[in-house]
Amino acid sequence: MKDVEFGGAVPVLRIFDAAKAKEFYLDFLQYEIDWAYGGEELPIYMQVTNGSCNLHLSEHHGDACPGASVRIPVSDIEVWHRLLIGKEYKYMKPGIEETPWNTREVKVTDPFGNRLIYYCPVS
Repeated sequence: MKDVEFGGAVPVLRIFDAAKAKEFYLDFLQYEIDWAYGGEELPIYMQVTNGSCNLHLSEHHGDACPGASVRIPVSDIEVWHRLLIGKEYKYMKPGIEETPWNTREVKVTDPFGNRLIYYCPVS
């Protein structure tokens, strides 16, 4: 019998420039902003979403350390890879890697050193 059920985790990733974060997460990775707090004189804290993947991006000191890694499952790594390459993002041209643990992965690094590893099982 299970007394407590857990939902999906929501990673908090450290950012240092909201405009660069938006270029990367919205324009390149096709996330959408659900909500944002701060701006002008205050650090930004926002949630971005793509499908059922939610990420929190924070300019607040102490919320997170740059250089985190997040693993994100996708239904079709080939389609996701083609979409990313088709964006012609000048800072990154990710490839697909087949791993010894039977996944195919596309790894991207945001402008702040955070790594997002999109993966699906090898079929």
